[in-house]
Amino acid sequence: MTKRDIKLLGLRPSPYVHRVQYALNLKSIDYEFLEEKFGSKTDLLLQSNPIHKKVPVLIHAGKPLCESLIILQYIDETWTSTPPILPSDPYDRAIARFWAAYIDDKWYPSLKEIRMTHEEEAKLAAIERVVEGLALLEEAFEKCSKGKSFFGGDSIGYLDIAFGCFLGWLRATEKIADVKLLDEAKMPGLVGWAQRFCSDDAVKDVMPKTDMLVEIAKILRGMSKAPTPK
Repeated sequence: MTKRDIKLLGLRPSPYVHRVQYALNLKSIDYEFLEEKFGSKTDLLLQSNPIHKKVPVLIHAGKPLCESLIILQYIDETWTSTPPILPSDPYDRAIARFWAAYIDDKWYPSLKEIRMTHEEEAKLAAIERVVEGLALLEEAFEKCSKGKSFFGGDSIGYLDIAFGCFLGWLRATEKIADVKLLDEAKMPGLVGWAQRFCSDDAVKDVMPKTDMLVEIAKILRGMSKAPTPK
């Protein structure tokens, strides 16, 4: 299978796109990365994802798939000759999906609010929610990892990817807000996990630099302050 058989539409700063890249790298799958640009959408993106009109989109043999967590499952079920991403045990698989949904629906929106809000009170409340969420994820790591290096055990799995894709934005948010969110004294398990995740060969060349994300966050925050055209 060649790169032309597998295409990934994405934006380089997008954590959701990074999820798919990590999974493809873990499975040693060659792919062609087709980069979208801020402020515009290619015809291919609009044709491939007419409902949400957003990245990532994985195109496999001409067939598009959307939504990062759905794509992860598709990759795992399609390329079965390589190590699995989702846990083999049904209960462990359900728990991993539960925490992935929590991260997307509850935790990351609060992290985003820290760097996007223009109100100090709202920022402090968001910081509190993020730290509380990290404490919950520290406990989840202890249970899911079963004493091993990753949520997925000995190697990176579904929940590692679902959470780890946000580590770049976590660091950027800490720098922007001048606050320590992932504290080694309070969350030693997560801190060690984050270091191992970011240094993995499937991750390290994809994970964006903190300073780049800080600059992007400033642009996005500035755009949110712009008056709405009448």
